[in-house]
Amino acid sequence: MDTPLNTVAVIGLGTMGTGIAEVLARAGREVIGIDISEAAAVQAVAAIEASTERAVRREHLTEDERQAALARLRTFTDLSAAAEADLVIEVAPESYEIKQQIVRELDGVVRPETIIATGTNALSVTRLAAESARPERVLGLHFFNPAPAMKLVEVVSSVLTAPAAVTAVTELAYALGKEPVAVGDRPGFVADGLLFGYLNQAAAMYEAKYASREDIDAAMKLGCGLPMGPLALLDLIGVDTARTVLDAMYTESQDRLHAPAPILKQLSEAGLTGRKAGRGFYSYQEPGSSVVVRDALSPLESGQQIGGREIRSVGVAGSGTMASGIAEVFAKAGYDVVLAARSEEKAEKAKARIAKSLSRSVEKGRMTAETAAKTLDRIAPAGSYDAFADVDLALEAVAEDLEIKQQLFAALDKVCKPGAILATTTSSLPVVACARATSRPGDVIGMHFFNPAPAMKLVEVVRTVLTTDDVHATVREVCATIKKHPVDCGDRAGFIVNALLFPYLNNAIKMVEEHYATLDDIDAAMKLGGGYPMGPFELLDVVGLDVSLAIEKVLHREFRDPGLAPAPLLEHLVAAGCLGRKTGRGFREYARR
Repeated sequence: MDTPLNTVAVIGLGTMGTGIAEVLARAGREVIGIDISEAAAVQAVAAIEASTERAVRREHLTEDERQAALARLRTFTDLSAAAEADLVIEVAPESYEIKQQIVRELDGVVRPETIIATGTNALSVTRLAAESARPERVLGLHFFNPAPAMKLVEVVSSVLTAPAAVTAVTELAYALGKEPVAVGDRPGFVADGLLFGYLNQAAAMYEAKYASREDIDAAMKLGCGLPMGPLALLDLIGVDTARTVLDAMYTESQDRLHAPAPILKQLSEAGLTGRKAGRGFYSYQEPGSSVVVRDALSPLESGQQIGGREIRSVGVAGSGTMASGIAEVFAKAGYDVVLAARSEEKAEKAKARIAKSLSRSVEKGRMTAETAAKTLDRIAPAGSYDAFADVDLALEAVAEDLEIKQQLFAALDKVCKPGAILATTTSSLPVVACARATSRPGDVIGMHFFNPAPAMKLVEVVRTVLTTDDVHATVREVCATIKKHPVDCGDRAGFIVNALLFPYLNNAIKMVEEHYATLDDIDAAMKLGGGYPMGPFELLDVVGLDVSLAIEKVLHREFRDPGLAPAPLLEHLVAAGCLGRKTGRGFREYARR
C-alpha cells in the first residue's frame, strides 16, 4: 500500500464511472476502464473525447494534454484487465449482489497490495469488505456527479480498513485536485446522509399537496440560495436511486424522516424515474433531457388567475431590520408607505436605517440620488398605528411572539378601513391565530419575507383556511409589483423553507453529537458536494442558535415526529449563551466587533 496509485481500474462505465475515468486520465494516471457492455465502453470513450474537446475550447486543457490523457485510457470488457491496477474503483449499480460478486472476483485477479474502493453511496462498505479475502484493503471512495466538476470526495473507512489504505487514497484525492473528507461507514455518509433526508421531506410535502412542485423548488432556491430545488434534484439523481439510498438509511436509523415517501415508490414502479426516463416529478422534452416541458400539473399562465383588490398605500408595523427592509421594498416599488412603531423616535430611526441603505445603493450605482430621495419621501414615519387608517395593506413585522402579534392585529382591526388587507410576516407562528384576533379573518394572510428583505426575492404567501380568494390574489399581484417571487403554502409550522431547512440543520448537529464527522468536514461536504452557499454550522451561527432552537421546537410540537426533536447539543449551547455570531461564540468562535 506504500506504492503510488499510478494505475487505476474503473469498473462500471456509466455516467459516474466515465467521469471518474476522465478525472484520473487528466491527472496523469493510467486508467483501465472496465464494463461488461462493449457499447458502454465505446460510449464512455466518446463522452471523454467530447468532454476533453470542450475543455480545450475553453482553454482549460491544451490539445497535447488532451491527447496524452486519451492515450492513458484503455477499455476492456473483462475483469481480468484489472490485474495490473494499484487501485480499483467499482462504480457498478447499487446492488449488494452485483458489488459483492465484483469484490469476490477481484480477489483472484488483483495483487495482494491492491486497494479496492467502492463508489457506493447507499450500501454498507463493511458488508462489501467482508466479501473480500483481504478486507483491510477495501474502503469507500464516493465521488459526486459530475465527477470532473465536483470537488468533494468522501473517503469511507470500515472497522476493517487499514489506515495505510485510507492514507494512500486520500493522497490520491488531493493529487486529483479534490477535497477529501474522512467519514465512517453508514448509509449516505455525510453529504447524502443530510441531503437525502431533506429531499425525502420535500417529496412528502409535495405528496401531501401542501405546495406545488414549482413553489417548493423555487422556495429552496430563492430562500436558501441552492443551485436546484429538491424535486428537480430528485429527477436529476433518479427517483429510484433516491429510494434505494433512503431505504438503506432507514434500515440503519429507523428515523421516520428517512422512510422513503410513498410517492418515490409510486414513481419508481411506474418507471417515472426522472430525467433519464423523460418524466419524474416534472416532464422533460425527452429521456435524458434537462428541458422541462409543460404538463397537466404546470401552473396556469398569467392572466388566468382571479382578480384582486387595488393597493395604493401600505402600512408597515415595526422598527427592526425586517420592518425597515420591507418598507424600503414597497417604497422602491412606488407605494406610499406609513412606517409605524411604538414611538415616533423608533419610527424615525427605522427611516434613518432605510436612508443609509438607499445611500449605499447610490454609492454602488444601483440607483440615482434623485430616485433614492423620491423613495425616501414616500415613507412617512409614525408613532401610532392610528396612521394606518387609510392604508390598503397593513403588514406587521414585530417581535416573533404570538401574544404581541394578536394584540397588534386586534388594534389594526379597529384602525384599518374595511377592505384593507392585514398581513403578518411571521416565520413560525400560526397565521390563523392572528386572523382570529380580528373581526375580519378572511382579510388576513401571511407574507413571509426573507432577510435582508431588499435583496431576497422570495415571499412565502401563507393562506389560512379563512383567507378569501381575492385577498390571496391581491397579495400575489403585490409580490409581482415589488419584484418578489411568491410561493403559495398553507398555514402550518415552518411553511416551506424552514420546514425543509431546519430538520436538515438539526440532523447535521446530530452527526457531530455522534462523533461521526467534524464541523469543518460537514460544512465542506455540503458546500462542495451539495452546492450549498454555506455549510450547516456556518448557517446556524449566522441565523442564531436561539432562533434555530425556537423553530426546531415549533416544528417538533406541530408534527410530533421524534426525528424533529431538537438535538441536545443545540439546547446545551443555547443554555450556555452561545448563540452564534451575535454573541461571539456558537458552534465556532468569532472575533468580537
